[in-house]
Amino acid sequence: MEQRRMAIRTLTCILVGLAAAISVAAQPLASQLRDLELHPGAADGSWRSRARGQMGQVSSVAFSPDGTQLVSGSNDRTVRLWDVASGRETATLTGHSGAVSSVAFSPDGTRLVSGSHDGTVRLWDVASGRETATLTAGAVSSVAFVAFSPDGTRLVSGSDDGVRLWDVASGRETARLVASGTSGSETARLLSNFYSVAFSPDGTQLVSGSLDATVRLWNVASGRETATLSGHSGSVFSVAFSPDGTQLVSGSYDATVRLWDIATGKETATLRGHSLPVISVAFSPDGTRLASGSSDGTVRLWDVVSGSETARLSGH
Repeated sequence: MEQRRMAIRTLTCILVGLAAAISVAAQPLASQLRDLELHPGAADGSWRSRARGQMGQVSSVAFSPDGTQLVSGSNDRTVRLWDVASGRETATLTGHSGAVSSVAFSPDGTRLVSGSHDGTVRLWDVASGRETATLTAGAVSSVAFVAFSPDGTRLVSGSDDGVRLWDVASGRETARLVASGTSGSETARLLSNFYSVAFSPDGTQLVSGSLDATVRLWNVASGRETATLSGHSGSVFSVAFSPDGTQLVSGSYDATVRLWDIATGKETATLRGHSLPVISVAFSPDGTRLASGSSDGTVRLWDVVSGSETARLSGH
């Protein structure tokens, strides 16, 4: 639990730092995000919003693809849209009966997805603010994370009984991730402890990071695990594919950032420098740099080819 609290507590500073680190164009957006005054809660490590309207703890935020809007999900059971330029709330989306744990925009920016402790995944139309679908599967009691595929046709959701893939058009569950060599109960235990999942650029694969210190690759069509990458000595909080889909990056509780070759499954570099757990990692759009954010309060930039640290951003 302490690892999870630490991850949530530092998410706000990491989001701002990574936005600034990856692109100069993101700097004004980072500033606007600070203006919304979403701050970590002192007691339980979750967020508290001082933005007008959302009075609960804020657990998830995401920018729209064009950077003009922000979506937030909160313990007050709402999903809210904000105008980045003015910092004003533009819509409040209601329907969940439990805390909203994860939110994301579709790649084209026309839809939202939200996951909640009420056990549902909900789709929303951005223009109208209307709920367009409610996705449920069995006796799920809590949904921890949600994400769209790169083409917007599929969703992935993680809940306390596993990780599911969904068809957006029909709202049907298309696959459930199954770890190789585990029983059903062991699979549920493993998957319920996922911290991060990301689609490959072509949408055919998923990568996951979890409490068991592994990075795992999955086939989207079948839902089967295709590789387990071991090397971290602590929980893996964040994972991402390179833009060309040939490499992976992972950040861990062990305070390291690791690079992996997807074709071979081998670790190609271990990047050391952070003094506390690495909570978030991201590739630059051209794939030549990495950004990592840590509980040590720094964002660090790395050269992918050499593995050397090229910049350290402090201030949080």
